[in-house]
Amino acid sequence: MLLDAHLDLSMNAIEWNRDLSRPIDEIRQREAGMTDRPDRGRGTVSFDELRRGGIGVVVATQIARYVKRTNRLPGWHSPEQAWAMTQAQLAWYREMERRGELRAIVSRGDLESHVAKWTASADPLADRLPIGYVRSLEGADSIVTLDHLDQAWRDGLRAVGPAHYGPGTYAQGTDATGGIGEIGRSLLAHMERLGIILDATHLCDDSFWEALDHFGGRVWASHNNCRALVPHNRQFSDDQIRALAARGAVIGVALDAWMLYPGWVRGKTTPQTAGVTLRTLIDHVDRICQVTGSARHVGIGSDLDGAFGREQTAADLETIADLARIPSLLAERGYSAEAVDLIASGNFLRFLGEALPDTRG
Repeated sequence: MLLDAHLDLSMNAIEWNRDLSRPIDEIRQREAGMTDRPDRGRGTVSFDELRRGGIGVVVATQIARYVKRTNRLPGWHSPEQAWAMTQAQLAWYREMERRGELRAIVSRGDLESHVAKWTASADPLADRLPIGYVRSLEGADSIVTLDHLDQAWRDGLRAVGPAHYGPGTYAQGTDATGGIGEIGRSLLAHMERLGIILDATHLCDDSFWEALDHFGGRVWASHNNCRALVPHNRQFSDDQIRALAARGAVIGVALDAWMLYPGWVRGKTTPQTAGVTLRTLIDHVDRICQVTGSARHVGIGSDLDGAFGREQTAADLETIADLARIPSLLAERGYSAEAVDLIASGNFLRFLGEALPDTRG
């Protein structure tokens, strides 16, 4: 069984209007001729493709950016609007649970029973097993007040990334600078009291180091690659990777091609011309293992269909089911069977087993 630590499932369903319960070919066909998004007709994710690839647990996001008048990025014009979008996304997750497509994992008991069911199945696709999901909030700007965070926790939210792209309310994200400030420290303190996981992904360097200094709870990075291989502030430096490992974190490597190829030009560079394949992703896995000295701090956080499709991911990836090739690629690189198991799912499963509450209550 594989674990993917970052998928924007509800964004695809609610904003991209994709019915993930349908076959991937049908989803693509319905988007034929559409030009509102660059990935139309090129999506890689559906529930059946997750089952086909043996991806039994995912970290699935809610995401809605609030942008102030001075912020030129796309987003909602008030925190309340952003919150409302996350609630629409939550409603979709609930409906997928009712349909048996998804199963919410909010406690250690949920995780253990779900993993037991998946590992006992010889064919999750034929058995129509629900995919387990841990819910995470990507960018905290939709948290109107800390009371809203309390409600989100009661509703099953288990991880929060304080920032996304650009400047944010609680922290500064990719391509921005600056720390988390007093309001960010208040958010982190409340997250720590509730037991919410801090997702360090997308934090700019200033906010990253300040967040680690002020947060004593569990930290991971759901989808991040290595700055030493692809220089950009979106990636982690070796020092950041070492700091995360010292906190017991796991880093999920991502399959957005611009994070795998130095000098990628959006709309011009292609995975084929750049030679970006799944083996390229293994380079980032290997770098994290070398920097940390073990295979215990890296996993998969593909970010597939995170506003990109086949036009901007590994050239040899047709659907998310192809993540099932990663274990054999790791073995080819010389990783032991034990290390392969850790990277495929064991590291994130261990982390969740320690971080999730004992019971749903």
